[in-house]
Formats: sequence, structure tokens, C-alpha cells
Amino acid sequence: MNGKLIVVLGGGESGVGSAILAQKQGFDVFLSDSGPIGEVYRETLNAYGIEFEDNGHTEERVLRADEIVKSPGIPDTAPLMRKVRDAAIHVISEIEFAGRYTDAKMICITGSNGKTTTTSLIYHILKSAGLNVGLAGNIGKSFARQVAEEHYDYYVLELSSFQLEGVYDFRADIAVLLNITPDHLDRYDHDMQHYVDAKMRIIRNQRMQDAFIYWIDDPVVTREIEKLRPDVTLYPFGEQKMRNTIAYTENGKLIIHAKEREFTMELELLALEGLHNVYNSLASGIVAKLMEISDEQLRTSLSDFKGVPHRLEKVATIRGVQYINDSKATNVNSCWYALQSMRAKTVLILGGTDKGNDYSEIEELVRSKARALIFLGKDNSKLHAFFDGKVPLIREAGSMKEAVDTAYRLAEKGDAVLLSPCCASFDLFKNYEDRGDQFKECVRGL
Repeated sequence: MNGKLIVVLGGGESGVGSAILAQKQGFDVFLSDSGPIGEVYRETLNAYGIEFEDNGHTEERVLRADEIVKSPGIPDTAPLMRKVRDAAIHVISEIEFAGRYTDAKMICITGSNGKTTTTSLIYHILKSAGLNVGLAGNIGKSFARQVAEEHYDYYVLELSSFQLEGVYDFRADIAVLLNITPDHLDRYDHDMQHYVDAKMRIIRNQRMQDAFIYWIDDPVVTREIEKLRPDVTLYPFGEQKMRNTIAYTENGKLIIHAKEREFTMELELLALEGLHNVYNSLASGIVAKLMEISDEQLRTSLSDFKGVPHRLEKVATIRGVQYINDSKATNVNSCWYALQSMRAKTVLILGGTDKGNDYSEIEELVRSKARALIFLGKDNSKLHAFFDGKVPLIREAGSMKEAVDTAYRLAEKGDAVLLSPCCASFDLFKNYEDRGDQFKECVRGL
């Protein structure tokens, strides 16, 4: 043991993985969680002989830490974090901590929307090409635990703004920034720039030989690049060919220029539907070409990718009505993309824990596409204040079963029923997966 004490705050996937890695690296380790730790994680910590506590912090022990690894869900405004800051203890994220102990190449993806799909697609492309690659970050198994127990040459990491907050020396070899739209503003003092600053940390420490792939049509991202002028090679993509875009669409084709070669593929052959997924495919394709994946392999992977659960997931068609699970749409912009891809009249289920949402972004699409709205949440007053009078039918539901049963009555043959909530799930559900799973179960029970 080297005598240095690492305290891990949070006993979920990220925290437990960090504790395992800290122990492997010879640190004294103590894990503390303000709430109950799940049975699986308790068993894991006991199996490794890692000391832990839950349902409250022993502050005196936490404040003895030489360094703290904080789980992403804990805000800096938490009372304990204020005391940690006063004690001048260095606080980092799991991503920063695990990055110290691997030489693998890092492909990192962030954005307000599309990052899970893009991360999963890039992983699918690289794994299908036979590369020794791990998938981690805001998806799958803990990055730290994989660094402790596996050996990969590459990692594809989905990074949330919460995870990026605690990044200091970590460096992405390839960084992908899909978009920045308002999200989690309740975490950022309702100041959009604070959220933007967290997202832009993905380019921190990047060098000229590294790659920064970004959507050139996003005004926030392009403004930040002009402001920061990062010392990195830029790879912009967009819907249309512009002076410096290296990937775009033209005449029904996806076109990528990288490594002095041109890759083309018909848009109709892409596995993923919708304009937002064209962007996700363009970004993923640039990564693939920078990694020298063959055209044939890339074309195969872009056409056979299965998508991710809870993201425009087609559940069933019942009495001529298609039911679609988009529970992962936890912000307004994500719902906008979902509505834009709807070709039929739609019964839209939305609501939950509002994160400082501005619903005006989806107003036009709701007016033109929604047959009815169903508000699913404990407090729907903000939804009523905005949408009442703008859609002919508005109903409330206190449970997923009530929401699906109501949608079943309101939808007409040829319609779609879309769960795309715009909000976090924590008022009525454990998480967005639980919300989506309940939707699928209720639909299949119709």
C-alpha cells in the first residue's frame, strides 16, 4: 500500500469501479454513499474487501482523503462537497482517475443529444472490424473497473457534462461533440454558459495530432471553437457541403473525406432513420476513417447496426397504431428530433422532472403533428401552462399504465403513440430505462 487515501463518493457503477481500481493501484480506499447501495454493488465491495458505508457520510473520514473520486450524479453544491472544497481536497471524476492507468487510445463522445447512439455505433464499427475495444463512460460497465480488470487497446467513452466536470489531465485522442442545446440547467444555476463550459472540457489537453469532430451547423459549438481556438485538428461535419466540412450529405448519399480518400454510402442503406441519425452516422464514419476501417467494413456496420434501447425504439403495432419508446429523450431538443422523424399523426406522452425546459422549441412540431398530448408526471403545471389551448386533446396520467391505456383510446388507425418525455424520470420511475421498460410492458399488455 502506498498510504495515500482515496475516498470514493457514490456506490453505483462508477463509484464501485473506481474503488476497485484504487485498491488495485495500492491505495487505501473508503467508499461512502449518502443513500442505500444496491445489493449487487454491496456484494462486489465485500468480495474485494473494500470498506464502505451507505445511508450517510462520516464526514470526518471523508475529509481525511488525499483525493476524492466523485460519482457524476453528485453536484458540487451538495453540503458535503462545500466542506470538501473548504478543506482544499482535490476532487476528480472516474474518467480522470481511470485515464491515469491505461495507455489505450481514447475515442470520446459528448453532446446534449445523440451521444449514446453515436457511442454505440462507433463501438459496433470498431468491434466488428476486429479491434480490441472497450465501451464505457456513461454507458455499460464502469471505465475504471475495465481498466482494473481488462486490457483494451481502445476505449469508446460516452461522456456526460457531469463526468467532464471532473476532468483535468485526461486527454481524448479523438473527441466527438455532436451538439449543445439546453439541458441539465438546474445543475448549472440555469446558466447555459456553465453547461457549455462543461461540455467543452472534452477538448481539454488535445494536441495537434489529435482529432476534434464536431457538427458545424451548431452555433454554440462553432462560437466556442472560435473563442477557444483549440490546438487540435478539426473535422467538421454537416448536412450540406460547405467550405471546410469533411463529411456531409449530397444527392441522397453520405460522403466522408478523410485520409485523402472519399467514402460514400446511400442514405437509404443506413440502419438508423431520421435526420439526427444521419449526423450520428457522419460523426461515426469520420472516426472509422481516421481509424483506417475499410470502406466495406464501415458500409456493413452502418447498415446492420441495431440501435439502442429506449431511443426511437419500435415496440409494437396494435390496431394499425405504432407504439414507439423514446424514453431516453430527457430534454426538449431530443423530443424535437423524435417528433421531426414522425410521419404519422402522433399521440405524444411527455412529462416528468422538469430540468428548466423551454417547450417553445417543439411548439410548431406539436401543433402540426400531435393529435393529443398525455402528461405523465407528478406536477404537470408547467406543461399545462405552455400547451393548453394549442392541442385539441390534452389528458393527464398518474402511471404508465394509465398513459398507455389513454393513448390506446385516443389514437386512430395509422397514428403513432410516442413516449418522448422531454423530462427526467425520477418523479415516477427509477430512471429512464425503467420508464421505457414499463411503457413496453404496458403496450404488450394491450
